[in-house]
Amino acid sequence: MFRRIDLAGKPEVPARLTEVEAVERRTAIGHGAATIHTVEHVLAAVAAHVIDDLTIELTGPEPPILDGSVLPYFDALTQAGPAAVGGEPSVLTVTAPFTVTDKDASYVVAPAKGLRLTVSIEWPHPLIGRQAGTYDVTPESFAAELAPARTFGFTHEVAELQARGLIKGASEANAIVLDERGVVNGGTLRWPDEFVRHKAADIVGDLALTGARIQAHVVATRPSHGGNIALARALARAGRRTGMPAMDIAKIMDYLPHRYPFLLVDRILEVEGNKRIVGIKNVTINEPFFQGHFPGHPIMPGVLIIEAMAQVGGMLLMTHFEGQDTANKVVYFMSLDNVKFRRPVVPGDQIRFELEMLQFRGKTCRMKGAGFVDGQIVAEAEMMAMVVDK
Repeated sequence: MFRRIDLAGKPEVPARLTEVEAVERRTAIGHGAATIHTVEHVLAAVAAHVIDDLTIELTGPEPPILDGSVLPYFDALTQAGPAAVGGEPSVLTVTAPFTVTDKDASYVVAPAKGLRLTVSIEWPHPLIGRQAGTYDVTPESFAAELAPARTFGFTHEVAELQARGLIKGASEANAIVLDERGVVNGGTLRWPDEFVRHKAADIVGDLALTGARIQAHVVATRPSHGGNIALARALARAGRRTGMPAMDIAKIMDYLPHRYPFLLVDRILEVEGNKRIVGIKNVTINEPFFQGHFPGHPIMPGVLIIEAMAQVGGMLLMTHFEGQDTANKVVYFMSLDNVKFRRPVVPGDQIRFELEMLQFRGKTCRMKGAGFVDGQIVAEAEMMAMVVDK
């Protein structure tokens, strides 16, 4: 969590993918005056230390660039000494390979026991050319191999980028600055392949926005911040997330009146205030509807996929009444729009439902939702609902 103590009300910005505002030359999160730019370096240090809970207070719109590397932040956290606070970490594991492409950036993701990065870049510059490296990300290896690698840029880009409000504070003290021949003013590199190492460190920082420890082998070609964020979103949807759920089945049953066989939500994984919710439904061959719905070719009925999505949405709506007596309240759905089914759901699938609150007035709301299986969208819909007394 970032907290802007220089602004009225000290607004807080969660380090989450839902808050990503910009990805050009840096990763920015938050909105409006509370936007925080270039969060990837400090978040890389946090993730490399395997820190799950942290509040970072700022007196401006950007963490200091320092020397352009992650090392000062990594060292500061080492000296501070992370402490155990209880609870269970959230872990994202990959169960099957998949690919992600965003403009020139491409990624292949495969299962692994930890976070391994294989990164390659290519620039038509005598000091860069084609560089590649493989890194197993642990606190020790990150400190030795990636943390000291500095960000870099080219003199011919400076005027254009500064005219667009970017890299206003760029200098040889906080970045590797390259002209056509080499490092300006006789500067030296920390490694000949410092460039690809910094790109790998950026990936670690951007993936921290999943809010989880990543267990995957990521093969990244020409990575960018935009590509890294697309990768993080794909991991959040396709990966298996473990750790204590935001709401277990007992809590769900406190909020929803549904019971077996019509309770179609197994867990609530994430609740972001009153704005967004993520829940899952595990689809097994023992579901009663498979006995009659194409028993020789079992497919989950589309109306039940939408019903499961609506039940997750109902949980989001009920969070607006947190602290009130909800035992005598029930969610009625009023309308469905733009319903689309993209692919079948079959036994063995796990559907991840993501719903966002679009509008809330009184006891009525409008939401937009989507269901994903292994990162691929299976259904989407817009819905209106209201809370009424029983």
